[in-house]
Amino acid sequence: MRKRTETDISEPLDAETGLHARPNDHRTELRLWLRLLTCANLIEAEIRKRLRERFATTLPRFDLMAQLERAPDGIMLGELSRRMMVSNGNVTGLVERLVQEGLLERQVSETDRRAVRVRLTPHGKTVFAEMAKAHGDWLGELIGAMDESAQEDLWARLGVLKASVHKASEHDGAC
Repeated sequence: MRKRTETDISEPLDAETGLHARPNDHRTELRLWLRLLTCANLIEAEIRKRLRERFATTLPRFDLMAQLERAPDGIMLGELSRRMMVSNGNVTGLVERLVQEGLLERQVSETDRRAVRVRLTPHGKTVFAEMAKAHGDWLGELIGAMDESAQEDLWARLGVLKASVHKASEHDGAC
């Protein structure tokens, strides 16, 4: 990561930082949205970097393996796509590479050759367990400046926000 220079100081680090200079010019909802987005982006970028550096893997591969870790009997490819909110083609490509590395196995349905179930191999379970432990440790480190009660409070408040978003989405017919 490059060090910020004096000429960089006038440029905000992110959209939220740019609002800091004139907070009263912007609605609280906008400032809150940008704060949430900034935090999520910062955490995700750091997790992506650490996965790449320590395990030579990507966040989508980690996410796919996490879905499979929760389903010992495996998951159909279409269901996996739905859970990960990506196209079937994206999942198929990820699965193919993970199968080649011996982390996943495919099972083709005897009744419908188009239906494919995938699951972690024993080696895949071992590799994922190591990644999941590191992932949890990293989140603890990144969020660790907040004490447990502050984390619980934020969790509850974000639950209220989530409910608000769901309610507004249903009302507007977006869901």
